[in-house]
Formats: sequence, structure tokens, C-alpha cells
Amino acid sequence: MARPAPDDERDSRRSLPLAVRVALETVGVAVVAVSIGFAAHAAFSDPPAPPEPSPSPSPSPVVTPVITPSPEPEGPVSFTLIAGGDVIAHESVVNSATSGGTIDFGPLWENLDPWISGADLAFCNMETPVAPAGTEPSGYPKFGAPRELVASLDEAGWDGCSTASNHAVDRGWAGIVTTLDAFDDVRLGAVGTARTAEEAASAQYYRVREGKRTITVAHIAYSYGTNGIPKPSGKPWSVNTLDMNAVDASPVLNAAQAARDAGADVVIASIHCCSEYVTAPTKAQASLAKKIADSGLVDLYIGHHAHVPQPITLLSGGPNGDGMWVAYGLGNYISNQDTAFGLPAATTNGVLLTATFTVEVDGTVETGVEWSAVTVDRRNRHTMYVLSEIPNGAGTLSSAEVAARHERVENAVGSAAPERLLPPGPLADNAYWIRRKPWEPEQ
Repeated sequence: MARPAPDDERDSRRSLPLAVRVALETVGVAVVAVSIGFAAHAAFSDPPAPPEPSPSPSPSPVVTPVITPSPEPEGPVSFTLIAGGDVIAHESVVNSATSGGTIDFGPLWENLDPWISGADLAFCNMETPVAPAGTEPSGYPKFGAPRELVASLDEAGWDGCSTASNHAVDRGWAGIVTTLDAFDDVRLGAVGTARTAEEAASAQYYRVREGKRTITVAHIAYSYGTNGIPKPSGKPWSVNTLDMNAVDASPVLNAAQAARDAGADVVIASIHCCSEYVTAPTKAQASLAKKIADSGLVDLYIGHHAHVPQPITLLSGGPNGDGMWVAYGLGNYISNQDTAFGLPAATTNGVLLTATFTVEVDGTVETGVEWSAVTVDRRNRHTMYVLSEIPNGAGTLSSAEVAARHERVENAVGSAAPERLLPPGPLADNAYWIRRKPWEPEQ
């Protein structure tokens, strides 16, 4: 879980178990002791002060050698990233989060909080805009989430979300501005929609620090479209979109190159496309991912929109030439979708993708991914679970239903990446969000 910008850094090791923290602190003491020992040795090794000059008329010059300590080597920086599927504020989900006039989504997904807050960085997909002030929240077909949804995401440990989706302009320009304002208010990153052209031109950046070295992570996001609703007049930059009819990857590649030019060490792309409710990627979807992998500009591809889990695979290409991991679709994180509405059973499921990155001193990046199956028990106030944690069932879900849901996820994601059974932990000293380009509202 990243923390706010550098003026308010917090040590991400706070979430480690006590025994581990004690061990780390012990190592820290040892490092300090070694450092002190080195300083004492250096002082002891300095040559003695030169003697008083001899009365000899031509004394030999005294040369005091200058000892310059070798700089402390900067090692690799490793960090964990967790990514989740579509966050959809269906009316019934909002109802489940409402009690006594207060809206709080925390109780719905609290079982997953250790997974989200445990990672150095956590990215979600905000499928729906926030309802502008003076309007009521709404569900399908034109969404408007309550503002409390964003605050609940922050409290759960998310660090930022992609906001480019087919529903991004459901509430027009006011919805785009309100959504990004809500993210700013709780200091969460957001990318894919924008309030100015300058903001649209910037990726969402995060910093990850290990020791004296800090690396930069860039998040970019694009959607295949906006359900035929035009973007706000005169603001074509307000939503990042792709021409999937032509499978034009250039907007993604241009954004990734700009992030690299700005100093990004790791670039992560969230792509919202293509067909809903199908497990297999479409031909266009696979072609787009391949073009992105071949570019060598993107380290990880995270897919959304299908509302069911899709395959996870390693494509050739990538920044190092040793491949780029692609999660074609992470399914739903939270929603009201299931077979009761004639939808596939897999709409009750989602995938938590855990990626582990190591950025070497020479800039090369090693990436590994794992998956974990999650589900929503919509008949029990939309309570969420990690399926591997409830083999005997929970809520209204029997052990047989849990097994069936887990099997659907396992079959969808495939065998290229292993399943993760434990929440991730932080690997870096700290990670924090960097506000995107400042903006001023129109007068």
C-alpha cells in the first residue's frame, strides 16, 4: 500500500508481522554498528599529523594522502503490486453498503483488505463515475457512484485506479471532474480520464523507495470507447480511448514512451476492452496486447471490462526482450452480477493479480505474476471472499459452490502463472503517490 507524497512518507514495513519487524530492526542495528566501525577504522587509519618543521634549510615536503570512501552501492529495488477487477456500483451494492443513512463499502470487502493493504502498490479499476454534487447515485445503465465509494477504496488500502471505461462519461463532464476530485480528496491516484489537456498528457506516477534508491512507476489507462456517448464537447482528451476497429495501439505506446522519457522505470498499462462475458480474448484484444508487448515499452498489461476472468499469459517481447505478462481480464471486483440476471456464473468471480517487480541497478526489470480467485456473495449483502480462504464455505456459499467458483477461475486464467494463497507483503521501504499535473476549474 503506497502512502502519500514525500512530505508525508510512512514506512510500509508497518504491516509486517512483529517477528519480522524485530528481525529487520536487529539487522538495522547491525548495519549501524558496521557503519560506525568503518568510520572508526577510517579515522584510526589516517596518517598522524606532520611533525614540526626541522631547522634544516631544505625540509622534505609532507604529503597527507586524501582517503575518499567508496560510495555506498545502490542495489536493486523490489516491490509488490496487486491489481483487481471492475468496481461497479450497482444500486443493490450501494444498498448493501448503506446502514442508518451512512454509506460504507468497507464491511463488504473487509475480508480482502489484508491482500490490498499488504502490497507496496494496489491498483483497481473504477468502472463508474462519481455522481456530481446535487445529483443522486444511480446504477445501470448510466452509473453515478456515491462519493463514499472512493473513500472506502482508500481505507481498504488501494493506491490508485484506472478511470478509463465505457461508463466514464455516464454523468458527462461533471461526472469526470467529480470523480477525479474525489480521488484527489483522499490522495489516491487516478488515470484514464482528465480535467485538462495537460493532465491527460501525464501518466499517474508513483515512487518506490528502497534504501537510498527511489524508482518511478507509471500507470496509464485506455478504454475501447464510451458506449457511444460523445466525450464532453471540446474536450477530446477527457477520456483516453482506443480505435479497436483498427486495433490502433499508438495511443498506448505514445503514452508509455512519454512516461519512459519522463523517467519511469516501470510502466503498467490498464486496458478496458473488448467483449463482455466471454473468457477467451477476442482477436482484436489479443492483437492489441501483442503490439504492446512487441513495443518493449510496457512491463505489465492489466485488462478489464469482460466481467469474467480471462487468461493470464506471458507474451514474447517486453522491455527486456524476455516477455511481457498479460492479464487479459480480471473479471469483477465487486458488482451485483450473477446468473440471477441471465449472466454467466463467472460474473460472480474476479482475479487478484499479484505482480512482483525487481528493478536492477542497470535498469532491467524482472517481473513475476500470481493470481488469486475472489468472489462476491450477493445474497449475503455482497460480502467478498478470497475463495482459497473459505474451502468449507461461508455466508450463503456452500463448500461445493466455493469449489465450483474456484474451478471456473482456475480454468479461465490457465496454467502460465501460479496461484497465490497468501496475501502479499511489502518489499520496499516505502511507496507513495505523486499528484498528476495541477489544474484549475473553469470559471
